[in-house]
Amino acid sequence: MAKFQYQAKNASGQVVQGEIEAANQQEAIIRLRAQQLLPVRVVQFGGARAAAGKSSTGLFAPRVNGKDLQVFTRQFATLINAGIPVVDSLKILSEGLRPGLLKEASAQVKTSIEGGRRLADSMAQVPNVFDKLYVNMIQAGEEAGILDSILQRLASYMEKSEKLKAQVKGALVYPMVIIVVAMIVIAGILVFIIPKFMEFFASSGKEPPALTQMVVNLSNSMINNWYVYLVVLIVGPFVFAQWIRTDAGKDAFDRFIMKAPVFGEVVQKSAIARLTRTLSTLLSSGVGLIEAIDISSKTAGNIVIEQSLLRCKESVTQGRTFAAPLGKEKAFPEMVVQMISIGEQSGTLDIMLGKIADFYEDEVETAVKAMTSLLEPLLMVVLGGIIAVLVVAMYLPIFNMADVVQ
Repeated sequence: MAKFQYQAKNASGQVVQGEIEAANQQEAIIRLRAQQLLPVRVVQFGGARAAAGKSSTGLFAPRVNGKDLQVFTRQFATLINAGIPVVDSLKILSEGLRPGLLKEASAQVKTSIEGGRRLADSMAQVPNVFDKLYVNMIQAGEEAGILDSILQRLASYMEKSEKLKAQVKGALVYPMVIIVVAMIVIAGILVFIIPKFMEFFASSGKEPPALTQMVVNLSNSMINNWYVYLVVLIVGPFVFAQWIRTDAGKDAFDRFIMKAPVFGEVVQKSAIARLTRTLSTLLSSGVGLIEAIDISSKTAGNIVIEQSLLRCKESVTQGRTFAAPLGKEKAFPEMVVQMISIGEQSGTLDIMLGKIADFYEDEVETAVKAMTSLLEPLLMVVLGGIIAVLVVAMYLPIFNMADVVQ
């Protein structure tokens, strides 16, 4: 039997602390719940969770493809459920993987287990493949003797997470293609067509209208300084990508995108869906509330949501309910706060968080469709308007000359 230190809330909502003996963390949580206590933090010093908490992947550390890891996890669960030992399962999986980061990681984990380490401890040594969430859930599965169930749960979580990402990314593809094509067309008009009209304007000896002169100046600028525009087009996106990787850049960009019309709603709903799905998965796997909040805050994908959640974590650590500080955060709708409050009071927080995630995943799908249907005609109008201005600017001098002739 091992000793665990715990923080938990009693029926009155007061935080109590103490020690409990159990075979593993999962059993400790079950015993606490049997005493009508809601576990907030259950810790045994050392182990994979401590190792995972100290790991750092670095800014440019390579990462495994999410779809590949999902398939790997699902196959791993199937092998374990069939009664195949962990080492043999990893050997089979490693042999079936194509060369790459995941194949190397699975071979490394297998070697580590053969050296006497547990699966979770071994995975914690490869943080750029198996993150904190993955390691914590694997440890919970090992301790409770339900590794196959935890792996299935992990695979389902990753599948839903990837589907959510694909929905948001897919909604941005069409507008981006339209914008790129329109930019090429506009640049082509300015560089190749406008100069032809400039020759005509020069031969007429007439002063071009102000709008035409503005377009001519822009055309001359692009022709004479083409290398500057080319450098901006190539280097600009790279500089922007590096800027939003910095703390200040990410903070500024995430706050802007949250307030942006149309996009802001999709970002908020997808962030809430991701973090509630993560929280639900962790809590149902036996991870303590504080640790689950800490891990899931990183999955939101938006600094505004992440900071809100971390402020709630501080309040929970001080003995308050999770819903109370969440209600003060503008990033979370009232419905989310109320459902979490009901979940805490009924002792079914993990189930309630899962229902919130289901709801917001459907909401994201609806919001993405609405955004796409709104952006398509809007982009057409804006870009069509720009091209129309260029055309009018080219023909305006001709119309003026026709008026003079008449």
